[in-house]
Amino acid sequence: MGKRIITQRRGRGSNTYRVSKKAFRFKVKYPRRLQGEGTVVSLIDSPAHTSPLAKIKHSQGMFYMPAFKGMVEGQKINFEGKEIKEGNILSLKDIPVKTPIYNIESHPGDGGRFIRSGGSYSEVSRIIGGKIFILMPSKKEKIFHPDCRATVGEIAGRGRLDKPVLKAGKKHHIKKAKSKLWPRTSAVKMNAIDHPFGSGRGKRVKSKIAKRNAPPGRRVGLVRPKRTGKRK
Repeated sequence: MGKRIITQRRGRGSNTYRVSKKAFRFKVKYPRRLQGEGTVVSLIDSPAHTSPLAKIKHSQGMFYMPAFKGMVEGQKINFEGKEIKEGNILSLKDIPVKTPIYNIESHPGDGGRFIRSGGSYSEVSRIIGGKIFILMPSKKEKIFHPDCRATVGEIAGRGRLDKPVLKAGKKHHIKKAKSKLWPRTSAVKMNAIDHPFGSGRGKRVKSKIAKRNAPPGRRVGLVRPKRTGKRK
């Protein structure tokens, strides 16, 4: 009898494959209403994020956002007006073309969805009528509503990929913070008892499609198609 494969263990939902709640204890999003200005209270090193987080205090409370390059504690951030200054949170309609921005809202008031990883930023490409075209890091344009908010500047942490991970232990702790499966062993390199693709036999088969009625431990590989052949 074979052992439980990785797919079965992950589907069981144990703490081994479930992300730690402690890592994502910071809720990174804009408040629904922002007025006046805020102050950077502290900069936080979160293991679950690729950039430092900034704790911002404003008139109605606190919120967290990705820190921009060059941010310092005690710095003032404006939420209103049209001043183009790093860290200011403005509506896209008030940001001129070619301005670097990040943490862009998908819909007005959702708190920020796009461009949130360390070292990344996008630019306002063009404004046509009531549509704002943003040039994403993938060099593709995306259309946004003029009332969507964004932060002016570039996210801190650009050099995080420049330094190589020299030790396996370093990689282990990086992955463990987010409960990522690492190291991952290829299925064809396992023994036959550990995975249906294991052992040296059957490595050059035409396809790896499991039977439709196969049990969970055998149902691995490609998704079985509903039908095959040319449709007549």
